Amino acid sequence: MVQSFPSEPAELIEAYVALGSNIGDRELTLRAAIERLAAHCEIVVERVSDIYETDPVGYTDQPAFLNMAAAIRTSLVPDELLDTLLDIEQQLGRVRDIRWGPRTIDLDLLLYNGVTKDTDRLTLPHPRMMERAFVLVPLRDVLTETNQLYAAVKESADTACRNGKEGITRWKTINWHSASAHFGS
Repeated sequence: MVQSFPSEPAELIEAYVALGSNIGDRELTLRAAIERLAAHCEIVVERVSDIYETDPVGYTDQPAFLNMAAAIRTSLVPDELLDTLLDIEQQLGRVRDIRWGPRTIDLDLLLYNGVTKDTDRLTLPHPRMMERAFVLVPLRDVLTETNQLYAAVKESADTACRNGKEGITRWKTINWHSASAHFGS
């Protein structure tokens, strides 16, 4: 079932974004992506996860990734938010050569205020997020307990951590105090 939503939200809507990088200065690129999200006039970055180092999945002949997640509030509708994420990827040098291949930055819209959507361009919730520890573990850090997926995400992430699934390890703790604050570690 597709949930409808107004063409322009009347208030700031909660959304969750996954971030990953495995080319160049991975941490700097993740930080730059978060800063660009926070600098957008229609996005407030509320919480960011710790940074996790993860083994590549799918195409495995590439360097390890750094992954994290961000909880944001936005007045953008889902397709506008997707456009913003794709613009940030392009600004940070994203090239799409190999499916699941190396990348400077990957920004995926995971959840948007409980909206269910399935088009050629965008599927919400993200169709493979519940299968991927590199998404679930950082998402667990920022997902609120009131979110309908919280229990399932927490259980799957906890299981992945216990089992050492997909080679995920905490790489660095991040402190995010407000949308205008800079990263601290």
